[in-house]
Amino acid sequence: MVLDLLENLKNYEALNPHFAKVVDFLQKNELSSLPLGRNEICGDTVYANVMDAKVKSKEEAFIEVHRRYIDIQIPISAYELMGYTPLNELPAADYDNECDAAIYPVGMPARDYFNVHQGEFVIFFPQDGHAPAITAVPLRKVVFKIAVE
Repeated sequence: MVLDLLENLKNYEALNPHFAKVVDFLQKNELSSLPLGRNEICGDTVYANVMDAKVKSKEEAFIEVHRRYIDIQIPISAYELMGYTPLNELPAADYDNECDAAIYPVGMPARDYFNVHQGEFVIFFPQDGHAPAITAVPLRKVVFKIAVE
């Protein structure tokens, strides 16, 4: 997991050959003006999902992990609290290949919680269990999906 300022995302391009496509997309597009839904960047290899997230309390949140995609999550309209638990500390869970997610039970607490503010991003790799969108205010965010290679 990586948490940093959005202006520093370029420093992480060496972590995945497709991160440069996200940096380029962000330089050419204003996050607040992106349409809701899937925004194409490079087919199924890199794309952006812009959403009005279903916000949750810690008690309503759930941890998820992905195998095929890395997430770069960026809050647009407000901060969000996120939970984090390393995959190796989570029990076994059923994985849904179609939606690329293993979802853990609602209310299962994360090991750690942290805020992600506007102007920041968080990267979740397949080994990072995460519980996003914990906040009481409306939240628009973008989640870049980057294929693991």
